[in-house]
Amino acid sequence: MNTSQSKPASTLMVVLAFATVYVVWGSTYFFIQQAVKGFPPLLLGVLRFFTAGVLMLGWSAWKGEKLFVWHNIKHAAITGILLLFIGNGAVIWVEQTIPSSMAAILVSSSPIWFVLLDKPKWAENLRNKAILAGLFIGFAGVILLFGEQIMHDLAISSNQSRLGSMLLLLIGTFAWAGGSLYSKYKLTSGAASVNTAWQMIVAGLVFIPGSLVRGEVQHFQWQQVAASSWFALIYLVVFGSIAAFSAYVWLLQVRPATQVSTYAYVNPVIAVLLGVFFAGERISGLQLLGLFVILGSVLLINLNKYRKGKDKDHVTNQSFPKAPPLQPCMDTREAAV
Repeated sequence: MNTSQSKPASTLMVVLAFATVYVVWGSTYFFIQQAVKGFPPLLLGVLRFFTAGVLMLGWSAWKGEKLFVWHNIKHAAITGILLLFIGNGAVIWVEQTIPSSMAAILVSSSPIWFVLLDKPKWAENLRNKAILAGLFIGFAGVILLFGEQIMHDLAISSNQSRLGSMLLLLIGTFAWAGGSLYSKYKLTSGAASVNTAWQMIVAGLVFIPGSLVRGEVQHFQWQQVAASSWFALIYLVVFGSIAAFSAYVWLLQVRPATQVSTYAYVNPVIAVLLGVFFAGERISGLQLLGLFVILGSVLLINLNKYRKGKDKDHVTNQSFPKAPPLQPCMDTREAAV
């Protein structure tokens, strides 16, 4: 793998990309729930990712980007299958048999997989107490956030098929982390928008055989889909896939994978807050504690970066203590991201 360092990027763009991934992907819990009321799960994967991919490819063509480079398409296909078909597909499938709260907890284990699979960063991450503490504290925060709901779900639901579903979801989170790191280190020469488009197109195509085998396409009644499900699908295509997934892939290229993986902790927080403010849901004291624990874990994971930025500023400021007023030294530092 290419172990190049993170690329420089403006602070504003990084903040906007993180905000998009945090907020939009947090809101997709609600919109996926609305969409699957009208669309079968695997057909939803086809419609969402293939449509988003085609739209992005068309936009890239309009910009004059080179679309058909086999080397780039091959790497995009591998990434798309790992991230969107296996990773996202596992989530879609298991929510048929296990509570969504339990699925959210298993998905939130993905930052741990990022650390274990990111071999070029082992020396840095595995020796950093703040990062390791942040990962485990964040996971504990998600358990606090959904603890009451999980106990309720376990009390009223059957245990049949649950173990297999949990194993499948763990495989999905493992594939998501692996695909993310593959995308980060297998750099391609093509435009990011083109590579992202091919990732989604390939994933959408791979969903088709499963949908056909299950009879979803053959027996689907398009005219019976409610307007709310169509709106949810449009939201998932435009915001969940085109905006948020593109921001996620870009962040993997410019920020450390452990920082990008914090979306798995923040998304449940956003989902809960949206439910409180827009759906009239109530939040308990235990859930509120979970929110603060999760936010604290994100700060811990990013603490090393903040310290490095301050140390860099301090060292650079001490490098030229007495620059002549008529011959100022040029400051060649890049803005800390």
